[in-house]
Amino acid sequence: MRYTPSRQYLTAGLVAAALAVVSAVFATEWIIALVGAILFLLSAIAVMLLAFRPTIEIQEQFLVVGRRAIPWVDVRRVDRTGWISPLAVFVTLVNDERMLLVYPGDLDSANSLLRHIRRNAREALIDGIPWVQFWGEVVPAPVEKKETETAKYQLLRSEDEAEVERLFQVLKTVGHLDSRQPSDEK
Repeated sequence: MRYTPSRQYLTAGLVAAALAVVSAVFATEWIIALVGAILFLLSAIAVMLLAFRPTIEIQEQFLVVGRRAIPWVDVRRVDRTGWISPLAVFVTLVNDERMLLVYPGDLDSANSLLRHIRRNAREALIDGIPWVQFWGEVVPAPVEKKETETAKYQLLRSEDEAEVERLFQVLKTVGHLDSRQPSDEK
């Protein structure tokens, strides 16, 4: 999966820059408009920085941010901030490097990216919760073979059991219980 910044941020940055210029023109005659020009200029810079964020790619073995490939096994923590759009996530790596991952996209793409990052970081804590517990995938404990004692219920009376035992012994010695001869069967 490939996540590129939304074009809406570029458009918003250009609009904020244009409004900064217009406010600067008004500031030549009305000095208070300079405050608006400065605020629009700061907004334009911030939004343009978001518009030119690197592409984030989710691969089977790696999280690719721009030109940097991070193996999923190196990700130790994925901590969400309060920002959803643009998405801001702290990713902590094996060497205790903490990286702020910012994705300026629409809400659906941001949620999809967050879900993919959480799903692929199998060895990480997700917002402080182990991956297995976060996703509710309980690893089944090895089943111990319990020797269950089969309850013996008496089905026959003792006289009947003796008769069954006698018939079984006759069957073992003769091979059949019929008193007829094999020639009678034809």
